[in-house]
Amino acid sequence: MSSNLNSHRIEGLDFARAIAMFGMLVMNFMVSTGAQGNGAPALVWFTNLFEGRAAATFVTLAGIGISLMTRKARITSEQELIQRARTSLLKRSLFLFVLGMLLYSIGWSGDILHYYGFFMCVAAFIILTSPTFIIVLLTTISLVAQFCQIFFNYMHGWSPTQPFLEYLDFWTVTGFLRNLFFNGYHPVFPWIGFLLIGMLIGRLNLTDARIRKIILIVSLIMLTATELLSKILIHLFSPSILDMERALFIFETGPFPPNLFYLLSNSASALLVIMLSIYIVNKWSNNLLIRSLIYTGQLTLTHYVSHVVIGIVILLLFDKVVVFNGYVAQPLLPIFLYACVFFIVSVIFSALWRRKYSRGPIEMLMRRWS
Repeated sequence: MSSNLNSHRIEGLDFARAIAMFGMLVMNFMVSTGAQGNGAPALVWFTNLFEGRAAATFVTLAGIGISLMTRKARITSEQELIQRARTSLLKRSLFLFVLGMLLYSIGWSGDILHYYGFFMCVAAFIILTSPTFIIVLLTTISLVAQFCQIFFNYMHGWSPTQPFLEYLDFWTVTGFLRNLFFNGYHPVFPWIGFLLIGMLIGRLNLTDARIRKIILIVSLIMLTATELLSKILIHLFSPSILDMERALFIFETGPFPPNLFYLLSNSASALLVIMLSIYIVNKWSNNLLIRSLIYTGQLTLTHYVSHVVIGIVILLLFDKVVVFNGYVAQPLLPIFLYACVFFIVSVIFSALWRRKYSRGPIEMLMRRWS
């Protein structure tokens, strides 16, 4: 077994973050420019694979990271270690929340960091709870989310002319809470479920190849079954156009709305990516490209901020697209290639930066704060 799996840090998780980051770049650049679906069928199919799944993988990885970070406190039950871990998580949650709100204030309505911060705040108070409690909480959140999506107006607050691009009353108390808990890009109900799943997985011995294989097989079965069942139910319950819309709303595995099928399908795909990433790093940990991707995954917070304040700004300047207040749809191919180039530059930057520093610029700020 590779030494990296025996060390404190499981570098396969960093590799998975890099893969998720690539998917995030593709999706965010596409959505920001209206390029989604505006290209060759094969490319549309490929890019749509990332829809909702990259972010779900990030949140699942966060849950795993929290369990690994708090493992000693959880096992020993030492009050000093517990308090230190909880305080660190709460400080990090505040840092991410404020950073995300700053990005939102400059027009990035697709921000995930302020949701991320809230998820981490909740996690700080359940780090000692049993797996049974977490499973009950996960089930409850999933069912509450599905109930709210069916019985309340899911589009409430979104601009009728720019749905999922502009939230009209975000800066009001009611609008902010509605966005945070119900119908924002990554609402607590049910998105915190990905974090809870990650926390459960993080309590397992991920250095054990047998356990990883079981997770991989179960995830593959769950992903296949969920996608097939989704398509069957949509077909059965959609004899008319109106019924089709309702069936898609309830049974589709896309992120809007994040229904029960979305949670099941995307948690399965997230775990597949994570387990395969650990396998790849375990087998080829000394490969230059693999190590560069590991470093990239260790700097994902820096890259997330840079893709907003640099990547999208470049699109604004060179494509002359009004991204935040309305846009002219762009062709998919150049936007996809742009995402690839941005990712390659990020990988090169990460490899060079890690020659001198152990953490990224923003990661260092968060570390000092927490």
